Amino acid sequence: MRVSIFTKDSSTHDATSLLKTLAINLGFDLAGIAPASKADGFQHLTSWLENGFQGQMDYISKRAPAYQHPESLLPNVRSILMVGYNYNHQLHADSGTVKGKVAKYAHGKDYHEVLWEKLGLLLQEFQKHFPDCKGRGVVDTAPLLERDFARRAGLGWIGKNTMLINKKAGSFMVLGALLLDMELTPDKPFEFDHCGTCTACLRACPTEAFIGPKVLDATKCISYLTIEVKTEIPHELRGKMQDWIFGCDICQDVCPWNKKATPANDWNSWRNPDLELLDLVKLLEMDNASFRAKFKETPLWRRKRKGILRNACIALGNIGNQEHLDALKKAHLEDEPLIKEAAAWAITNIHKRLGISPNPEEC
Repeated sequence: MRVSIFTKDSSTHDATSLLKTLAINLGFDLAGIAPASKADGFQHLTSWLENGFQGQMDYISKRAPAYQHPESLLPNVRSILMVGYNYNHQLHADSGTVKGKVAKYAHGKDYHEVLWEKLGLLLQEFQKHFPDCKGRGVVDTAPLLERDFARRAGLGWIGKNTMLINKKAGSFMVLGALLLDMELTPDKPFEFDHCGTCTACLRACPTEAFIGPKVLDATKCISYLTIEVKTEIPHELRGKMQDWIFGCDICQDVCPWNKKATPANDWNSWRNPDLELLDLVKLLEMDNASFRAKFKETPLWRRKRKGILRNACIALGNIGNQEHLDALKKAHLEDEPLIKEAAAWAITNIHKRLGISPNPEEC
């Protein structure tokens, strides 16, 4: 029999209210409670994996059973606080140089570090009132179907682009979870889908990564291609990647709910405008030391120099012109095969796109 950890003066309602208040005070924009039971979308995940839509993300397949129930992350888990952290912001004006785009969530410090710290502080503060409570804060590196539990916690619905959408905050949010071995009052699940007949996100994807509403073939997604793929990017998709070098926001940018969404607040304290648009030529000139100095504390560090420069070459091949061929020829001299091959493709693509006849010494 489970022993209650509540004191005489406390109640489930009081604990729930306290936890949410602490979360908002720490800078989270949304907070809701979901019961820690079997994930609603586990069967959808299984089907998605069977279709091979995960591509090179083998880590999802290897730990697939763990997604079935949050008890894989915390024994005796009873409740999950789901939080949303808004990163919606307007971009600065482009200076006119050839730039590569970075997804908005990566315009600053690695959000994993930010959310882990906040969730850790949240648990510590909550345990001051309920010292016997055990908990664990997780972000998206853990096997938890976050969007399922966020919907169950009343934070929003899952849109046709597979993103969680909140009526006020839109979808430019990163999600976190605090798992607790404590019964809390759950919020009412979000039961309605407010996408209606809109298919803007599905139609806007340049690589046609959406098989249908709420079904994403990640192997065609620009975010997957620029972040998860460690090898050469398929040639048939390169020309459709436009100028994205880390992630992609297209399906969110066109969403009507994001046109009127609440802008970020707390997130702005660690936002770095210098990461919004990156000079592609300067990127190709970076050595390992300079790359590390600029990106070590950011999400871009995950793909390391060879991955980002591979992406920069492809972006330059898509939007560059004749004056950028010298930078690409220098990149083609790199020892790293990924960069070398991407630079060769970019040079050829610029020639084809602009109708330029290559010089004999050009690759």
